[in-house]
Amino acid sequence: MNRLASRVGVRVASVGLLVAGLIAGVYLGQDRVVQAQQRTSEASNIVQVDVDDMQLLKQRQSQHAAARAFQREAEGDAAAKAATEAKSAATKAHTVETKAIAEKKAAAEAAAAAAAAATATAKTKSADSGGPVSYTGDIPSSCSEYSGSRGVGCALMLQAGFGLDQFPCLDKLFKKESGWNYKATNHSSGAYGIPQALPGSKMASVASDWKSNPATQIKWGLNYIEGRYNTPCGAWSHSQDTGWY
Repeated sequence: MNRLASRVGVRVASVGLLVAGLIAGVYLGQDRVVQAQQRTSEASNIVQVDVDDMQLLKQRQSQHAAARAFQREAEGDAAAKAATEAKSAATKAHTVETKAIAEKKAAAEAAAAAAAAATATAKTKSADSGGPVSYTGDIPSSCSEYSGSRGVGCALMLQAGFGLDQFPCLDKLFKKESGWNYKATNHSSGAYGIPQALPGSKMASVASDWKSNPATQIKWGLNYIEGRYNTPCGAWSHSQDTGWY
């Protein structure tokens, strides 16, 4: 009995070891499967990360390309706009310059026309008045301090027999009447010339050029003064008292 029990015990122990071995093998196989699965999962994760990185890289490259394209387009638009604005500005400047040149030319032509008209008017007036006629007589040295019609008046006064001391009176008288202007005209009375003869045609008794010859007018004035007031100072004194002579 003891031997039988011993054999049975050995067999049971052997079966137990066998079962334990099988169980251990199963656990070991499972562990290897799990490890394999983990490695596969990790590899899959690595591959997925690489794929994601590639996609992200491509996305960024696309974004950069789009940004560069947008920048080139914006620069092209800006250049086109700048060129258009520059052309417009040049056109406006040319228009303004052309207008300024035309205005300047028109102003110059107008000025030239006005000058020509003024010259023509002056010539017409000179032709109408006939002068002035230049004095061809001698001016004595005693009258050299006077010029123009005053010098002529001093010389003619001395020729008429008046002393040099009378000229200051004659000078003041004719200054008051006409300013020694041979064309002086009083439009209200019709008096004319240096002596303000009324009417001016009276001076034709000296010469027909009475309208334009200062000497003719002065000669008539001296004759009038001598016949009415004796001397130029007498005529000047009367003018001071009455306002006329």
